[in-house]
Amino acid sequence: MKSSVNKKLIVFIPAHNEAGNIESVIARIPRSFHPDYDVQVIVIDDGSTDRTVQAAKEAGADYVYSFGKNRGLGAAVREGLARCCMHDADIGLMIDADNEYPPEQIPDVVAPIMNRSADYTFGSRFKGSIAGMRVHRRLGNYLFTLLQSVLLRKWIYDGQSGMRGFSREAMECAEIIHDYNYAQVLTLNLLRQGFRLEEVPISYKVRTQGQSFIKFRQYVTSVIPAIYKEMKRPVVRRSSFVSSRQVRETSG
Repeated sequence: MKSSVNKKLIVFIPAHNEAGNIESVIARIPRSFHPDYDVQVIVIDDGSTDRTVQAAKEAGADYVYSFGKNRGLGAAVREGLARCCMHDADIGLMIDADNEYPPEQIPDVVAPIMNRSADYTFGSRFKGSIAGMRVHRRLGNYLFTLLQSVLLRKWIYDGQSGMRGFSREAMECAEIIHDYNYAQVLTLNLLRQGFRLEEVPISYKVRTQGQSFIKFRQYVTSVIPAIYKEMKRPVVRRSSFVSSRQVRETSG
């Protein structure tokens, strides 16, 4: 008997030394919230030296892909987007492995993409609620988000969110030009191509285990040059792009 499920949502999780958190993240991912979507989980292990891989498999990840050494969050997200396309995802949802973002709100974050009112979504902390974020982290988020807003001439609330949804076309077109991080350059890249962004309020709580990779000086000296480089690149507007998925749907 043929399954009634005809679409695929893949949740992908970039992870580096998150053995203490990733099991909870995977366990809380809703697997059957929509009758038309099969939900799968991919973990991109960024060269972890702890039990992240074993924990992810034990928690029920469908696929785990590992880098031989730590390459950076930008490289892991790039790989996650590529793997979603390889596994024929209609929608991709990225969520951090640190247990700060709410997997229970995945349906909310992908709803605008399912409804075709957006191509790219944020789980927005600053439109929702935040517990435990330190003042310097708030200020850093405000400043980098303001910079993106100015460059794009579009108001953004949470440009550093670690929970994001993608249409298939957005995943195919997305380019992340540096390995260290992805947050700013990815948004600049997609919105400059003409993809539609929508921010969805979420509830955020700072991690209780593990340690963030972010170090302020390294973050600034890596991200600012990458933003400059992204803004100098020529843009191919979305209207000139026809995805392989669209071709199949039209011919079918």
